[in-house]
Amino acid sequence: MEYNRKGHPCGWPFLFYLCTMISVNNLSVQFGGTSLFSHISFIINDRDRIGLVGKNGAGKSTLLKIIKGLQIPDEGEVVVPDGCTIGYLPQEMALGSKLSVFNEALNAFSEINTLKEKIERLQGEIKKRTDYDSPEYQRMLRSHADAIERFHLLEGHSIHGDVEKILLGLGFTSDEFSRPVHSFSSGWQMRVEIAKILLQEPDLILLDEPTNHLDIESIQWLEEFMGQFKGAVILVSHDRAFLDNVTKRTVEISLGKLFDYKANYSGYVGLREERLESQMAAFNNQQRQIRQIERFVERFRYKATKARQVQSRIKMLEKIEDIELDIFDDSAISFHFPLAPHSGNIVLEAHELSKSYPQKQVLHGLDFSVINKDRIAFIGKNGEGKTTLSKIIARKLDYQGDLKYGQNIVLGYYAQDQFDLLNPERTVFQTIDDIASGEIRPRIKTLLGGFLFSGDDIEKKVKVLSGGEKSRLSLARLILTPSNLLILDEPTNHLDMRSKDILKNALIHYDGTLIIVSHDRDFLQGLTNRIFEFRDGKIHEYLGDIYDFMESKKIHSLDQLQTPSDKRRKEDKEGVSANKLNRERKKEHERELRKIRTQIARCENDIEQLEAEVKKKEEILMYPEKFPEMIRSGHLYKEYDDLKKELNKTMEDWAEWNEKLELLSNKFSDGSDNTGNTLPVQ
Repeated sequence: MEYNRKGHPCGWPFLFYLCTMISVNNLSVQFGGTSLFSHISFIINDRDRIGLVGKNGAGKSTLLKIIKGLQIPDEGEVVVPDGCTIGYLPQEMALGSKLSVFNEALNAFSEINTLKEKIERLQGEIKKRTDYDSPEYQRMLRSHADAIERFHLLEGHSIHGDVEKILLGLGFTSDEFSRPVHSFSSGWQMRVEIAKILLQEPDLILLDEPTNHLDIESIQWLEEFMGQFKGAVILVSHDRAFLDNVTKRTVEISLGKLFDYKANYSGYVGLREERLESQMAAFNNQQRQIRQIERFVERFRYKATKARQVQSRIKMLEKIEDIELDIFDDSAISFHFPLAPHSGNIVLEAHELSKSYPQKQVLHGLDFSVINKDRIAFIGKNGEGKTTLSKIIARKLDYQGDLKYGQNIVLGYYAQDQFDLLNPERTVFQTIDDIASGEIRPRIKTLLGGFLFSGDDIEKKVKVLSGGEKSRLSLARLILTPSNLLILDEPTNHLDMRSKDILKNALIHYDGTLIIVSHDRDFLQGLTNRIFEFRDGKIHEYLGDIYDFMESKKIHSLDQLQTPSDKRRKEDKEGVSANKLNRERKKEHERELRKIRTQIARCENDIEQLEAEVKKKEEILMYPEKFPEMIRSGHLYKEYDDLKKELNKTMEDWAEWNEKLELLSNKFSDGSDNTGNTLPVQ
């Protein structure tokens, strides 16, 4: 019987063997007497693309560990078919391998490596022997032949090319293949772990926040790789664009319950709202019906002529099955940045700015300026100097060249390693109390409540906080001091979707100058008006937001990251043309999506303003004695009516744009265009 690289039987008779189905049955987990989730069940099918979502602390990482077999649930089980393999990338893990990047990645092929050693050992032994007719010699020959056959079947000769392709795609250069893994930052070491998982080609890949370790180009490369991957994928990510581009199913954990939606993240958001609205409408109708029946019973309970009808109504009430409303955790952080102090028009001017380390010159001869109210995104591959320049501007690093600050510049800085700046032995309250001053001191608990720290939470030590909690605490520290130059280095890592949206909204309303380092495309969209791309020690400036930059760079194709040998093995011209056509369609599709999302954002902003105006008018109408002049003017009722009409029209527009967004988001989800023609696979 023949087996492929993953150890599965080859040939069409074993087709159904490949249709892996993992069953999660009735899982329950408790921590310290508190239920994390209770009696949840779902099925993982072959080639599923599942986004696992929920607030920080909902139990997503715990569920992945249970599926992998690293944690035992209090109740329930995970049924994994025999021979099914699972690859798992945790948020954090022990790193520090002394092997080179290339050799560490080769460890993904444990069986092939063992076979190679066996073949070499047997070859050496066979050369030494002369007892050619002995049974032992013949057994050795057969063992050698079997090992070679298995080695070829597992495509052992191609693993070096596979390793090269994956490492290049994840952002490593050929020169870095020979460097020891431990000489890289933890983020780059995690990329090696991602590479090993992808090279193993397991039946199911579990990824817990993989985009925290990748830049934009590598994220897009991973998206396309996942599109071609033949197994199932479950991923936890707070990168909405990554989830939309990779997943086709969303599983939400909320307050211990599990909700399953057959849609990507954007589709899930719409479907969830529809389900809740439908559920609420059904509940309200039922409550209205119950009240009507109860009123009838109460009114005619003692009338003999109505006795039969009353008894009928009572039986009707007894038969009604109560509609239960699903309860969701809708708590969210709430804050805004303080008003920016006044500053001069020129915020920063750099001339011939450079920064070198013993092993590498990161920045070379930079010339740039930052104007008051600028909103700049630092973009580029990891290691190109984004964080380095952020630290230089924040006065955390020395440098060569000139960097001049404008008048009255007050810096606010959120570091990528912000967690390391928190004292692990201080409590949440002490962390804020240590730096709070003036009128904020009496309101520390109120401030912490806005970042979801309440009750006993404020007495927790920093060292026991989750990544999301540390991020929220760091943001709370940041807003204590008003600033007019805000520098944020990867602020969204570990924040859940809702917290990211609230942070983005706060930044939109921030009235100072903003410099932000992020690889989250959805978060950056509409937030900045200038892009600084870091490449080869220089800055390349682009006007517009992140999607304008991506379109100008044409960062859409896996082909850009393939090795020359890969390109020589490209398909024929017809296949290439088909892929090009598919990419062009995808570009047009993404352009339309951006336009629609912009219209939705405008509608939401208009709705917010109109609702505020309507509320003001209603207050006047409710208390006319307080506003006699406005009542006497005679225009109030017409203005109120016009506002209501405009609000209703804007709400209708918002609904129409959302409907268009949903239709367009699902346009290519089945592998065909809207004409029914099958699209070529990239």
